Amino acid sequence: MRPLMLQGHERSITQIKYNREGDLLFSSSKDQKPNVWYSLNGERLGTYDGHQGAVWCLDVDWESRKLITGAGDMTTKIWDVEYGSVIASIAAKSSVRTSNFSFSGNQAAYSTDKAMGQNCELFIIDVRNADSTLSEQAPTLRIPMVESKITSMLWGPLDETIITGHDNGNIAIWDIRKGQKVVDSGTDHTAGINDMQLSKDGTMFVTACKDTTAKLFDSESLMCLKSYKTERPVNSAAISPILDHVVLGGGQDAMEVTTTSTKAGKFDSRFFHLIYEEEFARLKGHFGPINSLAFHPDGKSYASGGEDGFVRVQTFDSTYFENFFE
Repeated sequence: MRPLMLQGHERSITQIKYNREGDLLFSSSKDQKPNVWYSLNGERLGTYDGHQGAVWCLDVDWESRKLITGAGDMTTKIWDVEYGSVIASIAAKSSVRTSNFSFSGNQAAYSTDKAMGQNCELFIIDVRNADSTLSEQAPTLRIPMVESKITSMLWGPLDETIITGHDNGNIAIWDIRKGQKVVDSGTDHTAGINDMQLSKDGTMFVTACKDTTAKLFDSESLMCLKSYKTERPVNSAAISPILDHVVLGGGQDAMEVTTTSTKAGKFDSRFFHLIYEEEFARLKGHFGPINSLAFHPDGKSYASGGEDGFVRVQTFDSTYFENFFE
């Protein structure tokens, strides 16, 4: 099966996300314009124009009505998915690194970078009746991060907690009612965490880390359950919604990449068994590091976004679904 190549971004992809049904695929990149695509045939539906800097993160709510993006122009924007218009634009003091809707879609969280004398901070906003006045309203919660900046973030179950992954490899759970840290992972990872993605039922999540490993954690106790080892930094990892599989993507940092051919196998998507921690497949494709990965919600295909500016949607062959770990 040939992959679908989604060409529409001029610069490297920063994050890709499917909506809940999986019919739409959202992609953000450093070219200031998040895109939305039909995941089935790779047709581009439209762009969301309005940012003035690289868009670092995006998330879509469970009804596919609102899209939240965070960018290097020091704003978080909430968009109308259907019309592509900006519902609200919230100014920050430094660039916005992560942004996520809660599962209910009633709240959203975003975090800012530690830069220009500003500390990294985590903000939680109420987006139920989001409109242009949201930028004047104070956030419902604001937590300064003194130790290390947030590089990835997830909402915990029931919208009561937020899981943050940090630049120093630490993972923490924050109770948003109390506004304080309740669980700390310690030193399972030794370098910055690039990505975290929940399993389908939300009981576990997988991390992708610069220390060349991806690890599986329990999402309540932060106990490290499994570890998947590679030879180079892992930029993204995702858990299959139907099988016990994890896909990892990465490569050297963009600034360390020389002209490497895809045959060298440095930029493959690598599939590991969730439980046995064994690598069982590799898929070539990108001409540079993979920056973001996502499984389709039905588990029959996955998408990867790379430093080369392409999004590739790969549908699995029937042999993939046959159980070969006997």
